[in-house]
Amino acid sequence: MTLHSLPLFHRIAGQPVILLGEGDAAAAKQRLIERAGGVIYRDITAGIDDGARLAFIAHDNPDMAQGDAIRLRCAGLLVNVVDRPELCDFTTPSILDRDPVLIAVGTGGASAGLAKILRLRLERLLPQGLGALARALEEAREGMRKRWASVADRRRALDAALDEGGDLDLFRAGSEAKVADWLAAGAEGQSGRFEIVLTSNDPEDLTLRAARLLGQADVVVHDAGVAPEILARARADAVRVLAGGAVPEGGIVVELRTR
Repeated sequence: MTLHSLPLFHRIAGQPVILLGEGDAAAAKQRLIERAGGVIYRDITAGIDDGARLAFIAHDNPDMAQGDAIRLRCAGLLVNVVDRPELCDFTTPSILDRDPVLIAVGTGGASAGLAKILRLRLERLLPQGLGALARALEEAREGMRKRWASVADRRRALDAALDEGGDLDLFRAGSEAKVADWLAAGAEGQSGRFEIVLTSNDPEDLTLRAARLLGQADVVVHDAGVAPEILARARADAVRVLAGGAVPEGGIVVELRTR
């Protein structure tokens, strides 16, 4: 299963960014760039000379937009052209901001309206205190390293704490105030071997338990018949092992079986 785009968070604070065009679309891009701390250049040559790596084009004239896109791309810049996804090296997502937590919803340029509505739905779901929880966990990072020596142990402990009903349930108000107590308690994360028998190869048919285990698994053992769409629900850095192969020890091992 392939991704049509690679999602990245690009830091542009204090960096030159080229913005071409006028009107509402250009103004919207200007607000986005300034919000991220970028320094706007309206001149292509000056921007390139000062080391710009990104460019936004919002011309009403399609021929002018295409010409500038080609010129900038040939100069080595990544280009976004408003309403022309076929000319874009990157697209701008709809952004949910719970500083320092950022959630970006994108459709690869297919429908900005759909991305917006998805973001608005998430806005209603996610608590305002999510950013405060992130900052509390950042402050506790050194303490976590001392308490759990390995990255895997820290990840499993944090997964268990942040999950629904956990000590730091991210949907529970006031979880940010409980980080110190959770760290002092030193609860271990989940581990063991779990078997999931799939009813189909449709990811929508996964139970909540199955989806959670896949998202937390260190190792995924699977039959040859398991669809890539199911395997894509596992952590990107989880080890994949075809049934019958050697399985690493420790952590959460999930066995996927087809009927």
